[in-house]
Amino acid sequence: MKEIKVGLLGFGTIGTGVVRMFQQNTELISQRLGAKLVLASIADLDVTTDRGVVLDEGVLINDANSVLTNPDIDIVIELIGGYEPARTFVIKALEHGKHVVTANKALMAIHGEELLKIADKNGVSILLEAAVGGGIPVLASIRENLGGNEFSDVSGILNGTCNYILTRMTEEGEDFNAVLSDAQKLGYAEADPTFDIEGIDTAHKLSILISMCFGTWVDFDKIYTEGITRITSLDIHYARQFGYQIKLLAIGKKVDGVIEARVHPTMIPDSYPLSDVKGVLNAVRLQGDFVGPVMLNGSGAGMDATASAVLGDVISLSRSITNGSQTMTPTLGYQTEKIITLPIREITDISCHYYIRFMVEDCPGVLAQISTVLGESNISIRSMVQPEQQLGGCVPIVMLTHGAKECDIQHALDEIDALDSIKEQSLFIRMENDLA
Repeated sequence: MKEIKVGLLGFGTIGTGVVRMFQQNTELISQRLGAKLVLASIADLDVTTDRGVVLDEGVLINDANSVLTNPDIDIVIELIGGYEPARTFVIKALEHGKHVVTANKALMAIHGEELLKIADKNGVSILLEAAVGGGIPVLASIRENLGGNEFSDVSGILNGTCNYILTRMTEEGEDFNAVLSDAQKLGYAEADPTFDIEGIDTAHKLSILISMCFGTWVDFDKIYTEGITRITSLDIHYARQFGYQIKLLAIGKKVDGVIEARVHPTMIPDSYPLSDVKGVLNAVRLQGDFVGPVMLNGSGAGMDATASAVLGDVISLSRSITNGSQTMTPTLGYQTEKIITLPIREITDISCHYYIRFMVEDCPGVLAQISTVLGESNISIRSMVQPEQQLGGCVPIVMLTHGAKECDIQHALDEIDALDSIKEQSLFIRMENDLA
């Protein structure tokens, strides 16, 4: 039976999961593949910590270059994370004729165009299923099963930390900081949770999804990114009153050749399937011209789910190697020379419905002042709640708008926040009503 040798860079949590799956399902993988996968070498700076798996003598080393240059290794799995030295190692692997499997969404979001062109030049492939949605087979579905569809939009809940926090706030009425602290204790959030709660991790994943759905390179800096740190239990409460939930959504749309690429807290109706995605789960919704709406959901992170996605990519590449194929399935589902750069719409140019919360002094005439400014900015009010109770000396006024342009919303709120009767910066949340 043909042997396909694999090298692994990074022996942390996910790397350990990959090794466990290699060892536990060796026979099953061979039966499906018709070849034997051999984990030939693992490189990590830490070669002494017990990971709970047994390795043959000499497999675990602290020299990545010996993995990258070993002529017997066919596929390199990169699980180091971050930009460097991951980028340098991936380039070296590609230039030595090795296929690469990675879970590194940050690397691919920032350097994907460069790396895929190097892979093409050297006749090898990069697969990255584990980079988006953990164990959910999102990228393979876009690339393969749904490959005949033209997509108009892709949206999703792509960060388990944020989804856990917002779920707890919704179901238990807890404040953001208290839930974040619990998430850190439970291991759902990092000690420094910035990448998660500020939406950066989600934006990395959205960048990859947009490239695959719309066949365009994405300048990551042009993805509008906003986190969940300003969302309060008060906003969650009013969202529920209106029949909505707040989720951190990644949203990509293609309209008339222009891309919308944005990550931000979003209010979606309770009736939408994405509203039912709770806790640390992830979900991606796709809209194809023939298939219609499709939603995939499941475990978006964690040792086992991510290892499953990594091994799936290894098996996919191994099938091509076993069959002697010289043409691999393109990473993004498009031939690289056919991927173009489409313009990205500025956030100020989008139009949608909005939730707005004002914290005002309890005095006559405030609502009239606010309504006047909104009307002069072409913003029409759809619903409003004005509770009588004071909160810290302020009274909340909450409104839902009809469709409005973001630039008009921002201009109006700048003017309203300058009023003496406004006691703290107003908050607005974008609403999506077309993701059923």
